Amino acid sequence: MSKEVSQLKPEEIWSNFADLNAVPRPSKKEERVIAFMKDFGAKLNLETIEDEVGNVIIRKPATPGMEHRKAVVLQSHLDMVHQKNADTDFDFLNQGIQMYVDGDWVKAKGTTLGADNGLGVATIMAVLQSTDIPHPALEALFTIDEETGMTGAIGLQPGLLKGDILLNLDTEEDDEIGVGCAGGIDVTATRSYSEEPTPQTALAFDLSVKGLQGGHSGMDIHKGFGNANKLMSRLLYDGFDRYGLRISKIDGGSLRNAIPRESRAIVVVDALHKDAFEQATEHLIAVIEKEFEALEPELNIALNPTDLPETVMDLSVQQPLVKALRVAHNGVYRMSPHIEDLVETSNNVARVLIENGQIHVGCLTRSSVDSSKMDLAQTLKATFELAGCTVEFSGDYPGWTPNMKASILNVLTDLYVQLNGAEPHVAACHAGLECGILGTHYPNMEMISFGPNIRGAHSPDERAQISSVQKFWVFLKAILAAIPEKL
Repeated sequence: MSKEVSQLKPEEIWSNFADLNAVPRPSKKEERVIAFMKDFGAKLNLETIEDEVGNVIIRKPATPGMEHRKAVVLQSHLDMVHQKNADTDFDFLNQGIQMYVDGDWVKAKGTTLGADNGLGVATIMAVLQSTDIPHPALEALFTIDEETGMTGAIGLQPGLLKGDILLNLDTEEDDEIGVGCAGGIDVTATRSYSEEPTPQTALAFDLSVKGLQGGHSGMDIHKGFGNANKLMSRLLYDGFDRYGLRISKIDGGSLRNAIPRESRAIVVVDALHKDAFEQATEHLIAVIEKEFEALEPELNIALNPTDLPETVMDLSVQQPLVKALRVAHNGVYRMSPHIEDLVETSNNVARVLIENGQIHVGCLTRSSVDSSKMDLAQTLKATFELAGCTVEFSGDYPGWTPNMKASILNVLTDLYVQLNGAEPHVAACHAGLECGILGTHYPNMEMISFGPNIRGAHSPDERAQISSVQKFWVFLKAILAAIPEKL
């Protein structure tokens, strides 16, 4: 399957992508892909360094006649989001991604594809390998840990890069030129609780939410996709409010930047309420599935009898927690009043884990306006503090403020029109790009972001469009040839 992908056009990108996808590269465990990139640079006899946090930088001199052009930094991140379907047997730490071609799309078997941002990495590799692409002096910057904290970008030292222009290859719409992005902050609520013996008069149920699309918690947050943790909270609140449902455990969602696709809870109710609880819950399930039938056709919510657990949550803790999960904001919080159709502020209730006397709720709050980001973060903090939780903020990173006067923006806009006969969509996005952080280290560096069409990022439905990669490759080569001279 990877051989089929490696032979696609442009082969110089797809063959590198296939090689890259053979290397396991989860966030915070990038040792193998760092070694892979350093070996790649060394084999090309190019200056290759690893900085103190693990970013890899490869430098390539300008081609003849391009020495007086502005130097360019080509930037992508090495790590990828690891998500798989529940019925997919796959070890992300030891297996390469299993790819296949489906018409005009490259997909993966039951897992994320890694096109985010592996196609950017593979494209930069192709430029570094090339012998016939005119370009100015290049610095290829491969950052680590973009998906779980952007610590690679944060740890990059000022002064290490010499480039004048940074081209970030991490945008997922091929008609879009990115000029700004949202910042973000992790909001984590925790507390301990006592466990009580399960009443002997109780009956146990396995309540599951599956089959949701999931997706990128920035780029897809406005689409109305179901959040498994929020749907579960709706079911639990109804069962608790009407029938005294007790919680033994909850396990929902996974990564902070992925809309949760699945959640599972073990709950009990008194045998006296069995028939009424089952009937009411099945009715609510039907209502929810009807609400989401257009957006989530594969949604499956199930209530099944199971073995009685030994313990349940302390009722005095469960009561406020169920209410906090019910009201915790999820989705769009505010649209931008300045840029049409841009989500300004949002939250993703990403992870809910309750078991063995410990509560963990993880959220990722995003905004292009720092004050609005903190407003929502503080709202979530207050929500969970009312449930007796300790709430911590971490991983705070800045947004990228658009610079509509950047000279490189004019270069890209003019070239896009020449090549495609249409105007590009110049926009800020609600995802977190590393440009905001890199701009704090290199405030005088002009930055722009673009890339090929990628759909379903951060989910097992992730796919990359073959024809769009061809379009993207032509665009990038034209950009490199048109970089202006130094003043």
